Amino acid sequence: MEPLKLAKVVIPPYTKVLDKSLFEKLFRLVAAKVTPHQVGLLNKNYQSALLNWPRVKRVFDADNEKLVLLSPEFDIDDFTGQYKQINSFFKENDIHLVPYLLYLDYNYWRADEILDAFLPDAQKEDHPSGFTAVGHIAHMNLRDEWLPFKYLIGQVILDKNPSIKTVVNKTATIDTKFRTFSMEVLAGEDNFIVTQHESGCRFRFDFSKVYWNSRLSTEHDRLIQQFQPGEAVCDVMAGVGPFACPAGKKQVIVFANDLNPHSYESLVQNVTLNKVDAFVKPFMKDGREFIKQSTDELLSFSKTGPIHFSPAKKPKGKKGGDVSTSRDFVIPPVFQHYVMNLPGSALEFLDAFRGCYAGKEDLFKDYPLPKVHVHCFCRYDPPTEDLLNRIYESLGHRFEASEVTMHFVRKVAPKKDMYCCTFTLPASVIFAKD
Repeated sequence: MEPLKLAKVVIPPYTKVLDKSLFEKLFRLVAAKVTPHQVGLLNKNYQSALLNWPRVKRVFDADNEKLVLLSPEFDIDDFTGQYKQINSFFKENDIHLVPYLLYLDYNYWRADEILDAFLPDAQKEDHPSGFTAVGHIAHMNLRDEWLPFKYLIGQVILDKNPSIKTVVNKTATIDTKFRTFSMEVLAGEDNFIVTQHESGCRFRFDFSKVYWNSRLSTEHDRLIQQFQPGEAVCDVMAGVGPFACPAGKKQVIVFANDLNPHSYESLVQNVTLNKVDAFVKPFMKDGREFIKQSTDELLSFSKTGPIHFSPAKKPKGKKGGDVSTSRDFVIPPVFQHYVMNLPGSALEFLDAFRGCYAGKEDLFKDYPLPKVHVHCFCRYDPPTEDLLNRIYESLGHRFEASEVTMHFVRKVAPKKDMYCCTFTLPASVIFAKD
C-alpha cells in the first residue's frame, strides 16, 4: 500500500499564513473485530491489506476483542482480486467488519510534510525543515525563495520540535571581526540566552552576541583529544570556550582569549560553571597581540608553582570508586599547542609567531616546539597548494606538503570548505630576532 502523503489528503490554498484547521481530516475506514490470536495471524499473513501509516496505531481494544484497521483501499466485496485471501479468512472465521472513523489533525503531520503541502511546487524538493539547534534556539539559514514564507516555516518548526522555544533566521553574513551575525525571530520567545551542552561541559551565552556553531562539535572533540593532561594550550580565538573548557576538564592548562567582550564575559562564566578555573585563564585581547604577549604570561604563570588537582568525589550511592587520585601538575613554561579557530582570517595572524620566543631558546630544552592548529576556508580542491602558499605568505616559512596536516572539517558552501592545518612551528620562525 502506498504510504500516506499529506499533499494527497489535504491541498491547502496557496497562502503565507499557517491555518492549522486545513490539516484536519476524517478517514472512513473498515476495522476487523478479532481475537488477540487472530491479530497475530493478520499481521503475519495479510500485512498488505492492513493500515500501514506511520505514527498511526492500527490495533485497538474493543471489550474482550481487538479492532484491526484495514487499508483505505480494502474492498469488502473483493473475492477474486488482491483482497480475495483476507476476505476468505474473514468469512471462514466469522469475523465481523465494522466502520471506523480515524481523525488526523495538525499534530499528526511532520514538519517536512506540512511544509511540502504549503510551499509552491518549485520549492518542494528541498523544503526548509532543517535547522541547527543551539540550546532552545533553532537556527535557520533560509534561502531567498523561502523568505516570503519565513514566519509560516518558523511556526511549523516551533510546533514540531518540543525542545525548541525560539526560531531564528540569519539575515546577514557573519561579521569578520566577532563572527556574529544579524538574526530575526521567526517564531517563539525573543530570548537568546541559551545553555548548550557539548563535550561534557555546559555553556551559557547570548547567541545573538557571540559565535557558536553546533556543527563544529566533532572538530572541537578531535582537537581536544590531542591535548594531554599537564600540557599548555594557547587558544587564540577562544569564543565562549568550546575548546578551552573541555580541555580544562582533562587538566590541560589553557590560556583562552577572545576580543569580543560578550564572548569574554561568557568565557569567564563558563570557566566557573564547569569548575576549570585552576586550568583555564581567560583573556580579552587582539589575537595578534595575544600570541606575542602570551609567551611571557605563561612563563610568569609557570613560576607560581604547580596546580593541585583533586578529582571530585562520587555522590553517595554511586557504584564504583574514583580511580583517579590527587595530582600536582607542573605548569610548562612554553605552549605545546596553539589553536586558531577563526577560519575567515586566522591565517593572517601567523606572522605574530615570528620571534615570539626570541631569546628564550633555553625554555625548549625539555619541551618540543609548539604545534599550531589553524582553521581556514579554501575554495580549491585539492587545497594543498593554496593553503601552503597562504601559510607561507603570513608565516614567512615554506613548508613541504608532508609537514602540514590538512584536515577537512566541513563543507560550508559550494566551493567553500573548512580545513584545519596543523604544523610544528619552525625554530627559525619563533626564535627569529628580526
